[in-house]
Amino acid sequence: MRATLIHGERDIRSEQVADPRLSGTGKDAIVRVTAACVCGSDLWPYRGVTPTDEPRRIGHEFVGVVEEVADGVAEVKVGDFVIAPFYDCCGACANCRNGFTTSCLELGWFGSQDHWGHATDGAQGELVRVPHADGALTIVPGQPDASLIPSLLTLSDVFLTGHHAAISGGVTRGSTVAVVGDGAVGLSAVLAARRLGAERIVAMSRHESRQQVAVEFGATDVVAERGDEGIGALKDMFGGIGPDAVLECVGTKESMDQALRSARPGGQVGFVGVPNGGPELPMRTMFSTNVGVRGGVAPVRNYVEEILPEVLDGSLAPGRVFDDSFALADAAEAYAAMDERRVIKALLRP
Repeated sequence: MRATLIHGERDIRSEQVADPRLSGTGKDAIVRVTAACVCGSDLWPYRGVTPTDEPRRIGHEFVGVVEEVADGVAEVKVGDFVIAPFYDCCGACANCRNGFTTSCLELGWFGSQDHWGHATDGAQGELVRVPHADGALTIVPGQPDASLIPSLLTLSDVFLTGHHAAISGGVTRGSTVAVVGDGAVGLSAVLAARRLGAERIVAMSRHESRQQVAVEFGATDVVAERGDEGIGALKDMFGGIGPDAVLECVGTKESMDQALRSARPGGQVGFVGVPNGGPELPMRTMFSTNVGVRGGVAPVRNYVEEILPEVLDGSLAPGRVFDDSFALADAAEAYAAMDERRVIKALLRP
């Protein structure tokens, strides 16, 4: 089968690899990928920010059709259309039951290893073995229309990561919200805040095409400034004190500083940006302002059943974040397009 591998900085290759096989644990399934995508976090190794010591499989967001299941799999059946979260989880341990499948006691990562030490496929390939089929996969009723595939794919990671930012930031009906970051996660956070009933949503963006999507998703205002100017603009918009919630969707020291200093006293920062560049929490500032911070890696598997019906009935369309698609064989171009900010998020079709 064809799969995407990263060999080093800006070195993405589409290569032939062996088809995956069931591992013998009795819990896994093989899924034929219908659509996958490139994540902003994939750009860290692509840019060389995180090292790649040897060629490895890459990608962690996909939807597809089940081709084979192990004998012990009870819920997932051959022929099911499924959404995979960006990680593997059992769905049954204490952490999974407590709502944090990202801390599953048998956690595994696509493109790495499963709980038992077996290699797992990266999502940017034609086939993927899912170690905990019943725990990780969400079955979509019937065979969804092709037009829904992009939005269904966002439930593997990007939209539900934005949703986690909004939940962590305490967004409720009537909230005032600012979103730091205009990538696919930041735009998803705008849409999630609107879905939760926020009254006013400010997208912090300097790019016209992304500003347009933000407004489509529910942003009521756009602020292009950064740093002290951006913070001043936000405070001026909200009576000199700032918004109720700031959603941090980048993961740098600068973006976290922007978020913490923008929230009103007693407000909340919801953060989901993968930490990069040494973000720190200034405890004296937090002590002085009572600004809270909550968030982290998004437990998307715990959210998907709530959101899925709204995608299926068309009332929620987060797939708009995909503004270009590429053949799996052209994965290198998909990475370059995202790296150069020519696209917001690149869809890959095997």
